[in-house]
Amino acid sequence: MKVTSTAIPDVVIIEPKVFGDARGFFFESFNQQAFNQATGLAVQFVQDNHSRSAKDVLRGLHYQIKQPQGKLVRVVAGEVFDVVVDIRRNSPTFGKWIGEILSAENKKQLWIPPNLAHGFLVLSESAEFLYKTTDYYAPEFEKCIAWNDPDLAIEWPIKASPTMSAKDLSGRSLSAAELPTLLRMIG
Repeated sequence: MKVTSTAIPDVVIIEPKVFGDARGFFFESFNQQAFNQATGLAVQFVQDNHSRSAKDVLRGLHYQIKQPQGKLVRVVAGEVFDVVVDIRRNSPTFGKWIGEILSAENKKQLWIPPNLAHGFLVLSESAEFLYKTTDYYAPEFEKCIAWNDPDLAIEWPIKASPTMSAKDLSGRSLSAAELPTLLRMIG
């Protein structure tokens, strides 16, 4: 597997080794030992999630103020523009974002450490999105940053307004958001 750092150093792109021939392809989508060795992390995943969304659906930017979730995300059908925002006040990249195209075709995965906000926009007619998490979903602690916060200036590849849930439409600006209190950097 190939691991590439991003502008937020704790967020990494993971590209699996794909073996293909006339029959199709094979790759290990996850191997704990290989993941730990390639990333230098020792995380344990406790929950797997699978979502399907239509074109122009935007989910996020989500995070949990308690029980923060690290996420390993990938797309198994279609294509998305995946976004991560650093919301750790003590981080040198606080308020910065990165965006990456994840697709069934490129098979890229993204590691998102705990205490970062995450969302994605579906670019294809539909997309199926998988993510492994390091803690359980806790709706009582979930918060949302506004997808269109002018201070973040995320360059979403969309011309019209996205389709969003009421919860996501009520996201707050980063400057007004309740953020996790961190005693140390986690990631």
